[in-house]
Amino acid sequence: MTPGRTPPPDDRADPRIVVEQGVLVGRAEAGVSSFKGVPYARPPVGALRWRAPERAEAWGGERDAGQVGAICIQPPANGDPGVGPLPMSEDCLTLNVWAPEASAGPRPVMVWIHGGGFNNGSGTADLYDGSNLAKRGVVVVTVNYRLGRLGFFDHPALAAEREPGEPGGNYGMMDIVAALEWVRDNAAAFGGEPGNVTVFGESAGGAAVTRLMTSPRARGLFHRAVVQSGLGRDSGVPLDAPSAIGGLSLQDRGAAFARIVGATTATELRAIPAEALLRPAPNFYGGDNLVIDGRLVTEDVEAAFAAGREAPVPLIIGTNSAEFWWMKPSEISPYGAIDDALTPQERADLYAAYGGEDGYNAHVVSDLAFNEPARHLARLHAANGHPTYLYRFDVVPVSNPEPSGGATHASERPYVFDNLHTVGRPMGERDERAATAMADYWARFAAAGDPNGEGRPVWPEFGEQRDRLLEFTNDGPEAKPVPFGARLDLIEAYYARVR
Repeated sequence: MTPGRTPPPDDRADPRIVVEQGVLVGRAEAGVSSFKGVPYARPPVGALRWRAPERAEAWGGERDAGQVGAICIQPPANGDPGVGPLPMSEDCLTLNVWAPEASAGPRPVMVWIHGGGFNNGSGTADLYDGSNLAKRGVVVVTVNYRLGRLGFFDHPALAAEREPGEPGGNYGMMDIVAALEWVRDNAAAFGGEPGNVTVFGESAGGAAVTRLMTSPRARGLFHRAVVQSGLGRDSGVPLDAPSAIGGLSLQDRGAAFARIVGATTATELRAIPAEALLRPAPNFYGGDNLVIDGRLVTEDVEAAFAAGREAPVPLIIGTNSAEFWWMKPSEISPYGAIDDALTPQERADLYAAYGGEDGYNAHVVSDLAFNEPARHLARLHAANGHPTYLYRFDVVPVSNPEPSGGATHASERPYVFDNLHTVGRPMGERDERAATAMADYWARFAAAGDPNGEGRPVWPEFGEQRDRLLEFTNDGPEAKPVPFGARLDLIEAYYARVR
């Protein structure tokens, strides 16, 4: 039977569909069919560790798709609801699909790329259950991809064994592209439209989306993009050269780690137990996990947008109102270092803009890492002639115990998926309204490339109404000028000087 054609009905209630690799047996509940733990690539184990993903193999008979697969190798979850259940394994390249049972025609497809600093997370968490988005008429796909040193790593011995033209180093991003290729080839089986795919992701997942937008390999695999708290001014590390802002190449970093574990050859590296690759932890913003491999990712995101080389697709981009409220610029970390090049006059001007040193310490890291870069990419994308929609998320439930003064990093996720029941604390009616609105905007954007629809406040398009956004507040969505524009202007001038 060919992919995309439903097998003949039988006396069993579980939905069955045919993909390229064989028959999947899913589950149906409340008008949504789900298919979980679906392999989109061969297990990257043994000789395939630190190799580009290969197409998933066919299976005989029917494959049960009622349970999620293993999460990829990663450190303990530390309470993040975006991680998903154990077990974990190197054999983790699976995806999950939710589709409306009743379909009047091909449906938009939304592919979620989870965050977690490219070190943690999965597409299997209840937080990312796609049922409530699917009820809005879209097909939802969530993806696992390799993390940490299994996903973002290189070493001279690995480079030496690669064939000419074989990609290396950026294996997690290669997995995401492979998943998008699988979606292209199999979306129709689930009632999805392969020519209308939206990629959306948060934090590192948002950074993955911007890299997909600048990747020649990913061009044509998606048609809209959503970046949630996805940075934008960050610099990647090449495989065999220092980054633009200094620091070791990815191969030099890999060699330094290999010395710790006593490995020198590719065979010895592939024999290291997976859990041993977690210590010491790779650093996301410091460059360990942000890779310019020269084939899939060829340049930094900001440079590509500035030159008009990003994908010409409609874009939603935005941030939360108190992203890294707990992090001070004096901390010893890559985030704490991003204001180190300020001149005395620039620092004095910023102190004044923030109302003093306390305000500066509370907000400047969030503005430097997230808020100004999001506005900057929105400006560039709109100036390049592409539909662009900027947002700010400022919904804070009464039950929120954090003294953040706003919406902290990653707190928008249960609203986007309309899954407030997964957060582990009481949520009120205003949160339900906010989740309904946010999920409606996202689903409408996936369908039409424009989030606006009847019955909701108008979200201004950034090219038509420069520096206006939609703010999600406790009282509902509100179109307004970008908040705190004066201090973002000072940060923009700082970046223009140092870059």
